Amino acid sequence: MYKTVVIDDMFGISALLTEQRYRPDLDRYRSIRIYRGMPDANFKIITSLQRTCKEKRYVLEPTILSNFTKYAALEDPSIETSVWRQMILGQHHGLPTRLLDWSFSPLVGLHFATTEHNWGQMDEHDCVVWRIDVDELHSMLPEKYQKVMEKMKTTVFSLKMLQESCAGPEEYDADMNGKAMLVVEPPSIEQRIINQYSFFTIIPLDIVNVIDFLSKYTEKSVKYVIKKELRWQVRDLLDQLNISERIIYPGLDGLSRWLARHYYVKD
Repeated sequence: MYKTVVIDDMFGISALLTEQRYRPDLDRYRSIRIYRGMPDANFKIITSLQRTCKEKRYVLEPTILSNFTKYAALEDPSIETSVWRQMILGQHHGLPTRLLDWSFSPLVGLHFATTEHNWGQMDEHDCVVWRIDVDELHSMLPEKYQKVMEKMKTTVFSLKMLQESCAGPEEYDADMNGKAMLVVEPPSIEQRIINQYSFFTIIPLDIVNVIDFLSKYTEKSVKYVIKKELRWQVRDLLDQLNISERIIYPGLDGLSRWLARHYYVKD
């Protein structure tokens, strides 16, 4: 069962940002937790593939990836060698995939929680930052995945480790059986991935409701609900900490988004 924490003051934000776990084996304060911010606390956690293709995602996923690879190979020929690389590159450019975006940085999670398409809605609803524990998630993985982690002496999967563990999505779904999922750190194919400190969860197609999965199978997941009255204050704090669209989306697009919000006039 995940834990729900309601944040209604800046002390709660401070606690969220400073929750690193002490590691006596390293004598350092480090934890393998990742964060996902969403602008509405009532939003479901759902993949773009499920949102787009619904119950037909099983048959449409291979077709989507095949067509994406056919046209995208001109820009990145290496994607033809790995279906997982196809997913990651596609996710990065808006393709419907089974991947969910997370960040190692709680600041990035807060950025997406305090971001709206319509800035006039900032005061209308609470936002949310979800936190999951990678060690906990990966403790549920089948034995062959555990052996790859032991071999590489790491907790988080790379593309190479993922390819060594399973041949593709069908085998992955069969291995997970709707009761597990893994976290992969994507290759740094673009500056945005680096700046956002990006990680992905690979959602088995049998997991229809990610929140139900977290509730049933995890104990260390946390849902931080940030009250709507606090959103603008957190948003302005993030700007002062240099966490804005200008950093999250490097380039002129991010710069323009940041300036549009910076000069937004509240009613």
